[in-house]
Formats: sequence, structure tokens, C-alpha cells
Amino acid sequence: MRVAIYANDGKKSQNVKKKLLTRLKERHFALDDLHPEVVISIGGDGTLLSAFHHYQAQLDTIRFVGVHTGHLGFYTDWRDDEIDDLVISLESDNGQSVSYPLLDVGVKYADSPSKVHYLSLNESTLKRISSTMVTDVYLGGEFFERFRGDGLCVSTPTGSTAYNKSLGGAVVHPDLEVLQIAEISSINNRVFRTLSSPMIIAPNDWITFKPHGSNFILTVDSETYQGRTITEIYYKISKKRIHFAKYRHNHFWLRVQEAFIGIENED
Repeated sequence: MRVAIYANDGKKSQNVKKKLLTRLKERHFALDDLHPEVVISIGGDGTLLSAFHHYQAQLDTIRFVGVHTGHLGFYTDWRDDEIDDLVISLESDNGQSVSYPLLDVGVKYADSPSKVHYLSLNESTLKRISSTMVTDVYLGGEFFERFRGDGLCVSTPTGSTAYNKSLGGAVVHPDLEVLQIAEISSINNRVFRTLSSPMIIAPNDWITFKPHGSNFILTVDSETYQGRTITEIYYKISKKRIHFAKYRHNHFWLRVQEAFIGIENED
């Protein structure tokens, strides 16, 4: 098995990386940063996102494993003190995995005839730099509303627990291949109206934004794109998926409970 380690620069993560490298060499794993079969991310969900974008051209042949060195994340199944157990699981690997849907972001820029595609694991947002954003929203090719506000967020099911949740969006189980739109500070008065509610979009539908004006900021996960005039953005479920090597079962709703509620002692 060819393994790559992708760690953040934190002292704790680097120490875990050194320990893991030692264990992998002792067990004669092939270390390959260019064409790995398994990528082990050490840090948190942000580090896993960076690893995903680093290797996104090889998603069909890579499985990811997340080791967290801080708070439990939604993509990190292993604690930093479980390295030996992780190596044992790697040795007994039989190709088991779980996959999650991704977001295909197609952008038409005014200065280019071709559409530029980005891939997102969590979400993509569109905002305006210095004034109210005005954007026509289409669902499945049909006009839905003219949005006015600070911005819009389109998220995947796994991204529903991230920025989307802070905007009042719903938490969606990753088995559902749907998209979600959440508004960012919409304007609603007697003149301008929006739905003013998160929307769950079916997997066979698509979302189109046609922004008015210029000076927009487009984000795709942690990446930011600005400086080019956007004429249209097209969102749909990607044909590509991210695959995680699953050596243990972590129930999604238990993970949500631990992350946002905490486990209280019963009386």
C-alpha cells in the first residue's frame, strides 16, 4: 500500500506525523506523496480540506483517513493517541471505504468563453465586496427569485455542519445526495423579498446564480477567487466523490451530538 501523510504545521500535528512515519517504515509501507493509495491527514477538518484539494485530481484512486490533533472533526475518525491502532488497521486493509458527494462549481467569467470548474467538499459562497449583492437565482433552469443581501452559500451534505449551519441551514445526513442554499443576511422589506429560508435542492436539479454588477468574491471551501467579473455560476452534484477508508463505524448523528451538544450525564 502506498501511503502519503498530509499534516498541518502545528507542533502537535508534526509530532504525530513523525511518530506515524516511524511506525509506517517499521511495517514496510511504501511512502508516496505523488501517487498514494491512502492519504492520512493529521490536524483537523481544515487540514483534511487542504489534503482533498491537493489530491483532487486523483480522487478515483485515493482514500482518505483523518487523524485529529484537536477537537473531533467530521472528517477525522482517529485520535492522535491511536496511531498504533491505525497502523494495525492499515495492515489489515481490504479496500473498505465510504464515499460522500461533492459540489461541482461551474463559473462563467466575462473575460473567457469557457466555463471554469471548481470542486468543493464543504461549500461555495458568493459575496460582494463593498455593497449589497444582487443575484438572480434559478433552480433547475427556472427563475426563482432576485436575491438581495450579503451573499449566498451552497453546501454539500457533509458541508451542512460547517458554514451552512452557522447561517441557520439544516444539518443533512451525507447519505442524501442533495444541495442546500442558505442566505447570508438577506434584505426583506416591502419592496424587496427573498424566500428567507434555507432550501434543499434535489440531486437531479441544479442551481444557477446570475449576479448583477462586479466586485464579487467567490469561495470554494477555503479557496478565494476575486478580481474577475462573474456572469454566471452553475452548481450541481459532481460525478466525482471523495472516498474515506473506513476501519470503524462513526455514526453521523452521534458525531453531530458530540460536536454541537455534548454528552450530558443523566440524572
